[in-house]
Amino acid sequence: MKVQNTMRHLQRFLIVLGLITLFPLLSIASEKWPGVDETVIEKIAQEHGREAKEPLINTDQGDLLLFLFLMAGAIGGFVAGYNWRVLLQDRGEPLTRRNGAIR
Repeated sequence: MKVQNTMRHLQRFLIVLGLITLFPLLSIASEKWPGVDETVIEKIAQEHGREAKEPLINTDQGDLLLFLFLMAGAIGGFVAGYNWRVLLQDRGEPLTRRNGAIR
């Protein structure tokens, strides 16, 4: 019984391993796939008589997009860390109004 379970696990493992190694070979495209900008947005813009123009901030250059995500994560982490007690700890004090301000 134990040998049969081991053989089943080995067969499943080999099938998954085969799929993992064959999948990249199946996904090779002969040409570049067009993105949403090219297939949808540019088509609709041309239908309405407008030409495509360069974006204000071109994130296709180098690692600019990666840098922007890094900065957003750092700022979000700082804000979450600064407000850690407010976000996760229950102080047990109800909010009260004094002179129009919540304290």
